[in-house]
Amino acid sequence: MRTALKTSLLAVATLLAMGAGASAQDSLTPPDDMPLPKRQYVVDLGIGALAQPKYEGADKLMVTPMPIISFARFYFPGFGQVSDGEIKKRGFFFYPSFNYIGERKASDSAHLTGTNKVDWALELGAGAGFRYDWFRAFVEVRQGINGHTGQVGRLGADVIMNPMERLQLSLGPRADFASGDYMRTYFGVSATEAAAPGSVLSAYRPSGGFKTVGLLGRASYAVTNETSLHLQAGWDRYVGDAAKSPIVKTGDRDRFTIGAGVTYRFAFDLFD
Repeated sequence: MRTALKTSLLAVATLLAMGAGASAQDSLTPPDDMPLPKRQYVVDLGIGALAQPKYEGADKLMVTPMPIISFARFYFPGFGQVSDGEIKKRGFFFYPSFNYIGERKASDSAHLTGTNKVDWALELGAGAGFRYDWFRAFVEVRQGINGHTGQVGRLGADVIMNPMERLQLSLGPRADFASGDYMRTYFGVSATEAAAPGSVLSAYRPSGGFKTVGLLGRASYAVTNETSLHLQAGWDRYVGDAAKSPIVKTGDRDRFTIGAGVTYRFAFDLFD
């Protein structure tokens, strides 16, 4: 029974770790100079709020709750220490990457009148990067499931600063790219949709390429060894075929996001 319980807990932890690592480069995480408990698993759990456009090209922001999950140490029995919890400040790093996109409906905005519903989508993939002291660069690539079946990715770099103890700041450019399938799903307009009663959109068929360029900044402050406060803000500008989309032209070419949250660090052992 104990072995089965451990196996189940490990499976859940593995899934959480994959989800947490997905946004390792662009999420709300504690400063990497925090003291780390000597346990097999060290996880930061929290809750926050995120304000962002409801869909690609929307001209209004919506606020949604945002769960925060990140592993600082993850032990996999039989395979050694997957992550020893020490944040490497020099060298290459790898991590799983994921993203979730909610469904889009014509009723979301008068600008979308006549368009077909786009189901929710899950994006799964991986990321890799390089860090040298105060500089970090990375690239992510993901495959879409359900709502779209295209490929998406992100390029990014950060300047990392610790102006005072327990406070970490980072700021850097971002560039998102996507395949033609993704672009046609979220930025394209079919002839049927354009001809629908009440539609203000013209037919449009975009191709793949870069869709946004922008900046992202983050701040994390460790109130205690366990509790941290976080703030994140970003700006992106639609470019290329995405910027030419009637959906973006009737909405907003600039995309703003802001998020805030709090996390608490848990440490525990599952294996003898």
